[in-house]
Amino acid sequence: MFSRIGSLGLLSIALVFSALSLSAVGQSNMTAKATPPALPATPEAESDRTRDGLVGPVRRVRTEIAKLSSETGKPLEGKRTVLEIVAYDLKGVKVENQYFPMTGGNLTGKEVYKYDDKGNISEMTRTNDDGSLLSKEIYKYEFDFVGNWNKMSTSVAVIEAGKMSFEPTEITYRSIMYYFDEKMLRMAQPAAQLASASPALPNSSSNNTSDSGAALKNTAVPVKPTATPQPNNNATLVHKSVSLPGAVATSEKLNNGAAVEAGNAKLNSSGLPVALKVDVEPPPPAPRPILKPVSGGVLNGIAVSLPAPRYPEAAKRLRLSGLVTVEVVIDENGKVIFAKATSGPAALRDVAVQAAMLARFSPTKLSGQPVKVAGLINYKFALQ
Repeated sequence: MFSRIGSLGLLSIALVFSALSLSAVGQSNMTAKATPPALPATPEAESDRTRDGLVGPVRRVRTEIAKLSSETGKPLEGKRTVLEIVAYDLKGVKVENQYFPMTGGNLTGKEVYKYDDKGNISEMTRTNDDGSLLSKEIYKYEFDFVGNWNKMSTSVAVIEAGKMSFEPTEITYRSIMYYFDEKMLRMAQPAAQLASASPALPNSSSNNTSDSGAALKNTAVPVKPTATPQPNNNATLVHKSVSLPGAVATSEKLNNGAAVEAGNAKLNSSGLPVALKVDVEPPPPAPRPILKPVSGGVLNGIAVSLPAPRYPEAAKRLRLSGLVTVEVVIDENGKVIFAKATSGPAALRDVAVQAAMLARFSPTKLSGQPVKVAGLINYKFALQ
């Protein structure tokens, strides 16, 4: 009989545990259905403007170069020459790209670059194929209110009296135009106007030594209390409430000693503003593109598409043949944006330039950053 009762007890306990486990499983299933899984964040598409290392809604960039001379012992800036004009639409897509290479440029040698903490090229060393040193340049920048550089100074290494120094050789200017929007309007306003827009309150002393000794970065604006404290040290100070824009202070927060943000001012535990601070944080730095094209040498072997030039009939009748060398500049997307024949028969140069403009290359990246490439394409014209 006792064994039968014990068996019934064990059976009832098992049923209770089964019911509890089923209830827990049901609740977990309901919770899982009620809380959908978080979807992965979709990365923002990178635009041509972002790949070029520009910050903000840039509309147009005009780049000019001015050579420096030192005839009188001081660097004198020469006439500015347009190097490049680039334009973008509202979405950052490049809609215009004109490049005007400087004459007499050196396209030979291997170039090695170093960068500063903002991603700008700070130093360039050019070497021969055998590793011997050819030249060395350093670059310094000035930035506009958005964070894009608008002036770059180039200095070349020279040896004098057995010591190496750097002589300024040219200055590169960038005139940057931005699309007009609310954010750009706020950034373009001087900081002085922002500070003058804040109300100036009269200065006064207070018995609270901790408030009077607060460290202020800009201007401390204490508020004079409307009631004079009683001689008794244990008496409670009574202040009239001060209405500040954007400030909501409750008695509970004041009693708990919490700081209340009031626009750019802070209220301490006694309800007095202790500081007025205006800070404009600069935009995060972004990698900037290398202005000068990277030397690529002869580019025939790395072309993705290299159409053959048309052999002019007049050249065939005259039995003209030979090698035509075309100097080209390739943009960050692998498209030829400049072509100029530098050697070869004159009757064959135009068709070689036309073929070079149709060539396509894979984008070239240096330290993960897309760059322009300058090099040569050779076209051989031979009669059958």
